[in-house]
Amino acid sequence: MATHEKKKVIIAGGSGLIGSYLAKALIDRDYEVVVLTRSASTENFRSEKIRVAQWDGQNLGNWTDQINGAYAVVNLAGVSIAGENLLSILFNRWTKRRKELIRRSRVSSGKILAEAIEKVAKKPEVFIQASGVGYYGSESSSPLVEDAPPGSDFLASVSRDWEASSVRVISMGVRHVIVRSGVVLSTSGGILPMVALPIRLFLGGRLGNGKQYFPWIHIKDEINAIRFLMENNTSSGPYNLVSPTLITNTHFGRELARVLHRPFYIPIPAFILKFVLGEKSVLILEGQQVVPDKLIKQGFKFKYPETLSALTNLYPGR
Repeated sequence: MATHEKKKVIIAGGSGLIGSYLAKALIDRDYEVVVLTRSASTENFRSEKIRVAQWDGQNLGNWTDQINGAYAVVNLAGVSIAGENLLSILFNRWTKRRKELIRRSRVSSGKILAEAIEKVAKKPEVFIQASGVGYYGSESSSPLVEDAPPGSDFLASVSRDWEASSVRVISMGVRHVIVRSGVVLSTSGGILPMVALPIRLFLGGRLGNGKQYFPWIHIKDEINAIRFLMENNTSSGPYNLVSPTLITNTHFGRELARVLHRPFYIPIPAFILKFVLGEKSVLILEGQQVVPDKLIKQGFKFKYPETLSALTNLYPGR
């Protein structure tokens, strides 16, 4: 009797929030998962039946062999734009050096993965390239779908370069999918625990004028959408990975305060956020009116399309 050969998925940046959830979800669906990691320690992955290969995100190496015969490559690599924890969010400003690190960590990983694919004999069927809704720049007067033009600020510039870094795999016959993610909501990481902290401390309130849009997506919908796009051979090009429900920063804050049973009445003026965070304050004070147009048209069903249901799931019994 023939044995079932598992499809292999390579995840670059698999130790981050999205990567770790995605790896677990794929293992549960009987995929073989290989994580490309810069970390010297691999103990965290072994317990999850995930194989690892070390790389530096810039140069070819032994890890290239893992690409040969893989079903999919998912590129999530890149240093955090906001910061890895509360201290880095507050104190690691977007200096010229930090901006260059943010850009280089994304562009170099996409380029070297494309180079690795070019060199192997059996190329993957699909390449999933991470990006963000920052691609569109700041506020727009109408909802933004995937064919909307890019913005002109720092985040838009980084997103354009990030997406372009791996696009040449198309010429190699590899399906190329770009996932422009909004704020991914999880209590295990990302910015939600930090947004929730002042609310938990009874210091919640609107940020700036509170009218900026807040494009978000529940971590389970993020992972399901990536897998959906990976497995759907008609999917290609950019996709907005955000909830179909358009909300403002104030609306989100009030819903979070409601779930946490806390008040929401102490506003934080824009000038204070600019003073504390510098240019990085645009992550809070500006937003994108983004909708998941292509994802919905292709038949993807959101498990948590509404803010209240998503937050209730993340903070059960509060």
